[in-house]
Amino acid sequence: MMPEFWVAGLVGTAATVDDLRRRQISNWIPIAALIAGAACQVYRHGWWGLWNAALGAVCGFLVFIIFYWLGGMGGGDVKLMAGFGALLGAKLLFEAALWTAAVGGLFAAGVIAYGAIRNWVRSDAKAGAARTIPYAPAITLGVWLALVPK
Repeated sequence: MMPEFWVAGLVGTAATVDDLRRRQISNWIPIAALIAGAACQVYRHGWWGLWNAALGAVCGFLVFIIFYWLGGMGGGDVKLMAGFGALLGAKLLFEAALWTAAVGGLFAAGVIAYGAIRNWVRSDAKAGAARTIPYAPAITLGVWLALVPK
């Protein structure tokens, strides 16, 4: 099994648990992804792997920074995607970002449906209250789906 699967599994699980429990992603998690991702890239591609890791990290950061600036995503999510970018490299990162968007959209639809049903059942619930979802599970699933062999 490729080391990328192990890193993605461990980092993704840690980020998901942390985000679901505390609604934050600890800084050590994306840093671990960045370091382990760079190590995996060097293992696969030699010293050119550092370039792949750096480019992937920058692309991962840039993919989500606009959503952070618009207030739709937390900084931990942006850092996590940068860490996963180092692991995946730029090419595979964009596939992971598309998978992440799809999974995140499904999660958001579920939250909206749950809120609508809850408001319908409980008339005292605040209608239209803003809800947020932890996004680390969507990022993790997106990365895992990108790593599935084609």
